[in-house]
Amino acid sequence: MTDVTSSNGRPAGLPELAQRTGHQFTRIVALGAARGERSVPNDDLVGPIDSSDEWIRQRTGIVTRVRAGADVQAVDLAEVAAREAIAAAGIDASQIGVVLISTVTNTVATPSMATLLAERIGATPAAAYDISAACAGYAYGIAQADSFIKTGIAEYVLVIGAEKLSDIVDPTDRSISFLLGDGAGAAIVGPSDYPGIAPTIWGSDGSKWDAIWMTRTYPEWRAGGAQPTIRQEGQTVFRWAVWEMVTVAKRALEAAGITADQLAAFIPHQANMRIIDEFAKQLGLPESVMIGRDITTTGNTSAASIPLATHRLLAEHPQLHGGLALQIGFGAGLVFGAQVVVLP
Repeated sequence: MTDVTSSNGRPAGLPELAQRTGHQFTRIVALGAARGERSVPNDDLVGPIDSSDEWIRQRTGIVTRVRAGADVQAVDLAEVAAREAIAAAGIDASQIGVVLISTVTNTVATPSMATLLAERIGATPAAAYDISAACAGYAYGIAQADSFIKTGIAEYVLVIGAEKLSDIVDPTDRSISFLLGDGAGAAIVGPSDYPGIAPTIWGSDGSKWDAIWMTRTYPEWRAGGAQPTIRQEGQTVFRWAVWEMVTVAKRALEAAGITADQLAAFIPHQANMRIIDEFAKQLGLPESVMIGRDITTTGNTSAASIPLATHRLLAEHPQLHGGLALQIGFGAGLVFGAQVVVLP
């Protein structure tokens, strides 16, 4: 047994390891966005699901969604968004220490989309990896970026949500196919002189693992089954999002030490307009708080939805720059993540 002689319990004779320290505070420095180039109205989708434009609008708030062409991949959208964010931040890609991409639509299981993107934009040899946290992935990435900069792992972190969900939809599925769009949203997170990212409230509920799922596994597909596509139990997801996620949002406000009336904006995952509206009601948001409603013309873009909604909200309401925003992502897993941030 190793003798322990030091007051802090370190084994005798063990050299003390050097530690890194980073910046006290972080913030989102800049954003970038890319949307699929095709606008797809409800009328283009209603035939296979025996529905109507009115039904989709009433249930989801979506009028049209954006989708990318066959020759465009999620990494292409991620590159466009990343380059805009880097330019807006006024940094060089070589200053990025970590590249994080949240996605469920990479075209291969490995290697990661993040490594390919890092090479494309000139961020190599930045650490790079993908996050598989569906619609909560962007919030997960912001939490990790905040930690990396505070611990000295990186000076700047590129966080992206990038999805081409049109690749994994069944046009005859009435549960989710008409909701989904394609896009990418990027954020540069860097050091700050003041707190710009509050503590994150995050977690998972695997008991609802099958509330949003793929219709079959890859082994089943290889054995001759149809291509896996995404589906959901709509009522299960709606109830979970409206009731349980409101509690998470309130905890994020408490962790930030603020109240709802101090927010400039509320930017939830763009899952469904009914969910967004009920969310705002349950939180008791005053009319002064702007709400991200990008879903109307973009659709549900999973991990990309929060940064895309933020990007649009700032473009349409520049007075929000520098204000506080509560952002919350939630989706397949089921997973969730929320934090209050200062808008760049």
